[in-house]
Amino acid sequence: MTRNPGSAGPGSTQPLLIACALGIERLALRGGDRSGAAGPVLVLRTGMGPEAADYAVARTLAEGPASQAAVIASGFCAGLASGMHPGDLVVATETRDRRGATPCTDVEVLAGAVARALPDRVVHTGPLAGSDHVVRGTAERAALRAEGVIAVDMESAATLAAALHTGPRPVAAVRVVVDAPEHELLRLGTLSGGISAFRVLRQVLPAFYEWHRSLLLPRR
Repeated sequence: MTRNPGSAGPGSTQPLLIACALGIERLALRGGDRSGAAGPVLVLRTGMGPEAADYAVARTLAEGPASQAAVIASGFCAGLASGMHPGDLVVATETRDRRGATPCTDVEVLAGAVARALPDRVVHTGPLAGSDHVVRGTAERAALRAEGVIAVDMESAATLAAALHTGPRPVAAVRVVVDAPEHELLRLGTLSGGISAFRVLRQVLPAFYEWHRSLLLPRR
């Protein structure tokens, strides 16, 4: 498992910050049962793009009750690997952008929790790329895939980099695929096979809480 310095210890009330870009993502991530949460949960809408994510996350974590929070970047993404489908989930092993790579914390724990929360969905693990624009077309997808990444979005890499820039903490990224090589998205409201990405995103919340609780357990 990859752990970042500054992980919470037993008895900690470390908050959990879930960052997303879109209003529809925030609506999904604010819903659901919070009874499994190990501490305070804040869902932050950053706005679209890496610059907006960087600014919003840095400002939120700079001071106040969220300053020591563990951070999960979440929302929708474009899948890059052949065979991916809308409604699949991506648990990042690391995020990558022009600034470099940011390793994610306890990936195996989080991926297992996601699989248990959504047993009828496919869970992919691997590097998640950050982009400054919406990735479209086979050529751009192929170029990113050749770099070894399995999915791309605009905010995750900036979110995690900004989070760690403000201080050591656990970080992770989980995304729902809405767009894939064989299922290119035309508009957010039309997902192949009637899949509701909104519902999938809401259903993954218990996995976030399980990952967060695991950070509070004693390490062997």
